[in-house]
Amino acid sequence: MAELPKTLEDAIAQSREAVKSALADGKTRIQVELLFPELKFMPVAEQFLPVFAEYESRLKIFFADAGAAALARRDWADIPFKIQDIGTGRMASLESKIQPEDEIFLFISPTNVEVPQLEQLCEFIGERPFVMLNPRLEDSGVVGIGYAARETRKRFISTIESCYYLRPIDEESALMRAYPGDWEIWLETNGEYQKIAELPNKPSGEEIDMILMKEQPQTSNGTPAKKVSVFKSLQRFIKALSS
Repeated sequence: MAELPKTLEDAIAQSREAVKSALADGKTRIQVELLFPELKFMPVAEQFLPVFAEYESRLKIFFADAGAAALARRDWADIPFKIQDIGTGRMASLESKIQPEDEIFLFISPTNVEVPQLEQLCEFIGERPFVMLNPRLEDSGVVGIGYAARETRKRFISTIESCYYLRPIDEESALMRAYPGDWEIWLETNGEYQKIAELPNKPSGEEIDMILMKEQPQTSNGTPAKKVSVFKSLQRFIKALSS
């Protein structure tokens, strides 16, 4: 049973183990989400890569755009994996990016802009496994996305297993899931994080609020007492990686 990680490095190590377990169980569409502000995806991706070491050149890594792919080729010059970009607006050329010798695929921080291309690529991938690392497919801040695009995104997202998920809810609580475990809500009490709930499915914001309200200490007028602690060590680690 996974404990709440104390550093981002711990979280990435946990996510690698969750991915290995999911792949061993035959899961083929899985994602890992480390949801922190200011988190840069390249250092996280580099620490995540060892989970695929055995595949060598049979792993294909996709970045959202050609610029990120070119940076990875430059910075990761000594890795055996193949690096591609998803690209946008070139549906006809997507099939050529998936080769018979490719065994497993890693998509690094794809966004909802690439969902049509992602869905097409995953059709060409077929039953072969893929992992999405920190996808940004549900960004509600994007404007101008039509009904058909929203439905495509919703349909595509529903096919993917959330294998590892870690997100601070507020200054003293977090939502976590590490495959094959349940979804867990953790709350800081007296300097230590305690698990206060386990749920079989990802809870909605309303469900999370209800659970936290039951656990919050009350002031004399019956309102929750606000703590001043923060998700300290993880946030420090993230700032170090983001500098």
